[in-house]
Amino acid sequence: MERPYRVVVAKPGLDGHDRGAKVVARALRDAGFEVIYTGLHQTVEQIVETVVQEDADAVGVSLLSGAHLTLVPKLIAGLEERQRGNVLLVVGGIIPDGDIPLLQEMGVAQVFTPGSSLTAICEWLATTLDAREVSG
Repeated sequence: MERPYRVVVAKPGLDGHDRGAKVVARALRDAGFEVIYTGLHQTVEQIVETVVQEDADAVGVSLLSGAHLTLVPKLIAGLEERQRGNVLLVVGGIIPDGDIPLLQEMGVAQVFTPGSSLTAICEWLATTLDAREVSG
């Protein structure tokens, strides 16, 4: 990694299950990322505010509720409104295969579904952020 990147890990909406998000947050910390975990039941506005306040390089949202096609566009709009549309957006959780291209068209950089390797997640994030750092 070029430097320790700051990553916000968030659980938007009413979904009450955060074990996967906590496991990913821990793996990212172990890999050298600075991780800010927002906790459960965050609004889109709270997540955007955390990204702004923490000057995050990336935000990963964990969605299990099926609300990804509603919440992700609101998150993208909120980040753009606060001039943070350049933050790398990653989505994880229960996402139907058919929705992944839709999310990527909206601006999601990567979608990780259950079974994704923690090593692969960490390596992808470091490589992608390094490439952005170098290209400036």
